[in-house]
Amino acid sequence: MDIALFSPSSLFAADDDSSDGETTETSQSFVDRNHQFPGMQLNIREFGFHQLNANLLWPGSFAFADWLVQHPHLIRNHRRCLEIGSGTGALAIFLKKEFDLDITTSDYDDQEIQDNIAHNCIANNITPSLPHIKHTWGDEFPTSLPDWDLIIASDILLYVKQYPNLIKSLSFLLKSYKPKDTPTNAVDCKLNGADTEPVFLMSWRRRIGKEDESLFFDGCKEAGFEVKHLGNRVYCISLREETNRNQPLKNTLLYNSS
Repeated sequence: MDIALFSPSSLFAADDDSSDGETTETSQSFVDRNHQFPGMQLNIREFGFHQLNANLLWPGSFAFADWLVQHPHLIRNHRRCLEIGSGTGALAIFLKKEFDLDITTSDYDDQEIQDNIAHNCIANNITPSLPHIKHTWGDEFPTSLPDWDLIIASDILLYVKQYPNLIKSLSFLLKSYKPKDTPTNAVDCKLNGADTEPVFLMSWRRRIGKEDESLFFDGCKEAGFEVKHLGNRVYCISLREETNRNQPLKNTLLYNSS
């Protein structure tokens, strides 16, 4: 995993991050901010700097939260959900409080990140804390039989060199999916015409070069995924019908990183 040797706070200065302006420095490393989500305010502790993860609340999280509230059928019916690239855990905390969603957070294999998500859960009256999985994209996943039928992420395409590893992890999660129970009323991405579970819903609001964006989406297609834009820069990624769940997983290299 490439280390982000910069202060990520510089990425947000020009954005409306829906913060109410109240910030409290808890130490040299952390900042507490109150953020307005649809129908509620959350108090979120963010890293001022972290060498492995931006770990700030990205502006796209608020837009994605709004979009999910407008499309509740995608997350109701007690779906099991995994958020990758959870950062502060704020989006997962919101979805738990708004929908009582069975959601697990996940991020880089780092104890500080996990502890901070747990802190934010407790600060927003979620006890016990949400389950968390430490997973570095591309590494072996901690569970051999993933049973999450909904995978979500917001603004995770910053690190272009990690696209092959991200796609490798997504391939495992989508192709190795084994539901614990057969859903009685399955929910799908009807907005995009797909009827395959599980699905990966991703909001990407940050602006990077079109060539860099295409590396990820083209790589997804090469890995056997169908990519649909649902509007408002929300994408639904699912297995194509002809893709065999049992076929060997491939770590598709999208470019020469040398």
